[in-house]
Amino acid sequence: MGGGSGGGLFSSDIKSLEDKVKQRLSEAKRGVSRHVFISFDHEDLDEVNLLRGQAKNDKLDLQFDDHSVKEPYDSANADYIKRQIREKIDRCSVTLVYLTDKTADSKWVNWEIEESLKRGKGVIGVYKGDTPPTRTPPAFQQNDGCKAVKWEHATLTGAIEDASTKR
Repeated sequence: MGGGSGGGLFSSDIKSLEDKVKQRLSEAKRGVSRHVFISFDHEDLDEVNLLRGQAKNDKLDLQFDDHSVKEPYDSANADYIKRQIREKIDRCSVTLVYLTDKTADSKWVNWEIEESLKRGKGVIGVYKGDTPPTRTPPAFQQNDGCKAVKWEHATLTGAIEDASTKR
């Protein structure tokens, strides 16, 4: 027999929804920063820190929020280290693998790629120079969804966005 309030929206609810939509449209226009986990061999730390620095520079078009491991874990307990890394990977939409000859042989990098793929994360590789390394980690090679791009800001930003939306 009807009655009741009918469950309509209040004008304050409509205004709140409008504001949220405007904010999301604004973010989409200026490019939202993606959450990225960087997988790399520890010997490549200086290069990776340069990449991190470029992503923080407002004058460059490379943009991402780095959620990767900054300092090695002070533990020999592999299960503890894996648990900590999983938490960081879970916060991200993309795993960026810094590809060098060293990463091709790194068990940890290979495990991080496998773990990222298991968790439904996009995985891309980045390399310096004109040609990608001839060897890459097995998990990277064996997955068709993993593509390598040159370390150029626009290319890398596009690949991060692509990997994030196609996962």
